[in-house]
Amino acid sequence: MEQMEGWKFRRQQPIDNYIVDFVCFENHIIIEVDGGQHAAENSKDKERDSYFQQFGFKVLRFWNNEVLQNTNGVLETIRKNCLAHPPLNPLPSREGK
Repeated sequence: MEQMEGWKFRRQQPIDNYIVDFVCFENHIIIEVDGGQHAAENSKDKERDSYFQQFGFKVLRFWNNEVLQNTNGVLETIRKNCLAHPPLNPLPSREGK
């Protein structure tokens, strides 16, 4: 997934001391696709999510099997969250400075 309706997603992107599965910096959306090991690491995932949320990111988590068995549903959930979490206002122009 590189692009969805004009939103650009980066794969395996480092953010501080973490590497996220996918991120759209434009909308501040992080997507994590988790395997079974994450069931045992729930507290670490919550800690990561809280870290990203303090910087305005919304974290969406999906299980591997959910992505494989319900791809259209997962993509629709991502799309709806991108629409509900609109891009930040662009930075002011530096022209004239």
